[in-house]
Amino acid sequence: MGPRKTSRREGLFVGLCTLDVIQLVDHVPAPDEKLTAREQTVAAGGPAANAAVTFTYLGGAARLLTAIGSHPLGLAIKADLEQARVTVADLAVQSTDPPAVSSIMVTASSGQRAVASTNATGHSLAPPDDLDALVAACDIVQLDGHHMELATATARAARDADRRTVLDAGSWKPGTQNLLPWIDVAVCSADFHPPDAHTPTDTLQFLKRHGVAWTAVTQGGGPIVWAGPDDSGTIAVPTVPVEDTLGAGDILHGALTHHLADKRHLTSQSFVQSLHAAALIASQACASFGTRAWMH
Repeated sequence: MGPRKTSRREGLFVGLCTLDVIQLVDHVPAPDEKLTAREQTVAAGGPAANAAVTFTYLGGAARLLTAIGSHPLGLAIKADLEQARVTVADLAVQSTDPPAVSSIMVTASSGQRAVASTNATGHSLAPPDDLDALVAACDIVQLDGHHMELATATARAARDADRRTVLDAGSWKPGTQNLLPWIDVAVCSADFHPPDAHTPTDTLQFLKRHGVAWTAVTQGGGPIVWAGPDDSGTIAVPTVPVEDTLGAGDILHGALTHHLADKRHLTSQSFVQSLHAAALIASQACASFGTRAWMH
C-alpha cells in the first residue's frame, strides 16, 4: 500500500463541515445570564474540515467531500475553505437550508470548550458518481464517521484502490461497526466507546477484532495509548500552556494523515513517530485561541 508518485501528497477528507462561531468567555453563562466575550472567531469547522485545513497547511493538497449547500452561511464556509486552499466537493450544493452551525464557548482560564451543533443530521448523502476517481486521485483517505453511508462507500473504494484509510473516531455512531472492516488506522478520542468497551485497552482490542491493524486512543493531555499488529505502548503528549482545546483532535488527525501519506509500509516505529509528530502539532494548537491562530 503506498502513495502515488507525486511530490505533494493528496488527501481525501470525508465527513462533517460546519460553521464554527467561537467565543472566548470568562465562564459559561448561567441560565438567563448575558455576558460579553473577550474574543470571537468564525471559521469553517468540523472534524473532516479542520483536518483538511491542517493537512494543506503542512504542505499537502486536501479535497473535502462533505455537505454544505448554497445558503449564504454555506457560501461563507466555502470562501473560508478556499482561503485555506482546501478543494471542496459539496454533495448538497442544491440545498438552500442553513449548514450545520457549531456554537462554541471557550473558557479563558482553562481552555475547556462547550459545544452545541446539529452535526450531520440535516443531510443524508449518497456517494457521488465519481467516487472511484476521487479516491484514485489521492494518496490517503481520512473519514470522521459522519455521513456514514458516504464514509463506508469511500472506505470500501479506498481498499479496492489500495489507498490507506484513517478514521477519526470521535464517538461511536450508528453504522460504525460496518465501517471498521475497511479502516487501516483508527485514532479514537476518550469519548469513543464501542459496545462493552470501558477502557482504552478495551477499545483497542475491539478495533483489532474488527480488522483495524493500527489503533490509538487519545486522552486530552494524557498519554496516547496505541497498538499495532505486533506491539503496543503509550506516547507522552507535550505539555503546553492551554489557551483553547477546541479542534485539537481534528488537528492531530490532519497532521497524522499528512505524516502517514508518504509511508508505504507502516511499522511500529513509523506509526509511533507519526503519532508523536501529530501530537506535537495538536499541542501547539492548544496554545492559541480558535482553530487557526496556531498556523500564523
